[in-house]
Amino acid sequence: MALLWLPGAAGSALNCHKTCICASNIVSCSKMNLTTVPTSLPLYTAVLDLSYNNITRLRSEWTLVKLLKLHNLLLSHNGLHFLSSEAFVYVKYLRYLDLSSNNLRQLDEFIFEPLVNLEVLLLYNNQISQIDRSAFGTMVNLQKLYLSQNQISRFPLELVKEKSRLEKLSLLDVSSNKIKMISLDELQVLPAWIKNGLYFHNNPLLCHCDLYTLLAHWYIRKLNSAVDFKDDYTCILPGPQKTQVRVFDLSGDNMNCSTFKEADEEAFLEQTLILGCDTKHRNMLKTWMMPGNVVVTPGRNQTAKVLPDGSLQISPVRSEDSGTYTCLAMSEVFNETIYVVLKGKARGEDSIHSSMLSVTPTHEDPALKAELNRHVAFIDSKDLQGQNGKLNPNGDEDDDDLDAEAGSLMKGKRKEVSSRVHQLRLLRHSHGGLR
Repeated sequence: MALLWLPGAAGSALNCHKTCICASNIVSCSKMNLTTVPTSLPLYTAVLDLSYNNITRLRSEWTLVKLLKLHNLLLSHNGLHFLSSEAFVYVKYLRYLDLSSNNLRQLDEFIFEPLVNLEVLLLYNNQISQIDRSAFGTMVNLQKLYLSQNQISRFPLELVKEKSRLEKLSLLDVSSNKIKMISLDELQVLPAWIKNGLYFHNNPLLCHCDLYTLLAHWYIRKLNSAVDFKDDYTCILPGPQKTQVRVFDLSGDNMNCSTFKEADEEAFLEQTLILGCDTKHRNMLKTWMMPGNVVVTPGRNQTAKVLPDGSLQISPVRSEDSGTYTCLAMSEVFNETIYVVLKGKARGEDSIHSSMLSVTPTHEDPALKAELNRHVAFIDSKDLQGQNGKLNPNGDEDDDDLDAEAGSLMKGKRKEVSSRVHQLRLLRHSHGGLR
């Protein structure tokens, strides 16, 4: 039987009668017109729901005892505008904190310092305009951070940039803010697993062909952040009218940006070559296979070896190393396969074949999996002429709208389901190495 509690004066002790519902280790006080947090919360409380109330200030004394078992705290829709710098001192084992849909305006330096175990932080739909650069610095276990629908004007690059980023952060949502400028070069070099969860649509970005190139690449790679909100990426055209257009329309009459084309990488004989296995999901078990389906294994007399980060090192590169290299990446939820075709070319010849990536959930229906694999093909760019970027290796008509759109972004290039274009040119060179 659930017990209820009628709210009396502000700060009254919780006794699980009438209004607040106490069910096992869950205490739910949602929509009860509370102005303060009830005191004397049970030490065994694991989930505390205070959403949809009128708790406008969260003071340091909202709990006077350490709630060591509390892992979910819900405070959304309260009109909350003040957080004490010591508000979370006694709840340092929180894993999920919802502060969304309030009136918070700034995030100070030490506000979240005790929350070293937090995994998910919801701050969307506030009035946040200022974020201290170290506000999230101690949150070493944070995986998802939602900052959309605020007044943020600076992109928090430090959260994702190498050497300063939160290592476990795989989703950062800064969409629907007031960000005008983003360091596109910095974003492009991020690992795919970060870009996959990096959402910055619905911001007043200034239109630039580099922005189009970045998002076109992400879309062709089928990163969630670009595919899920393709129509919501907009920018402001130069000029006094400040016309807003879709970023993916910049290849048309608006700015006539060139269709996406991946830059070639060059590898030289007798030097060291590293092939990346840049997967959309992190912490995957990666296995490489050399041409002829030979598994790369430690201790064997091979010129190739798998590095700690999952990439493949070939040293020295020889002409007989040409062929298809396969990276098999596996996790409990997803499998990803990246193919890199390395083919020797004499100096001055055209670029060699593209690499590919397909993403297939391990629980997928075998028939669907076969359909996805149908797109796996290696083909020279000259063979695509007249196809407008659509690849039909079996001669059948492809009705996949997403693939058709991806193909239109890279006319004259081959593409594949969740394709990643990564070209290598193998050249003879007596000096230097991989450029």
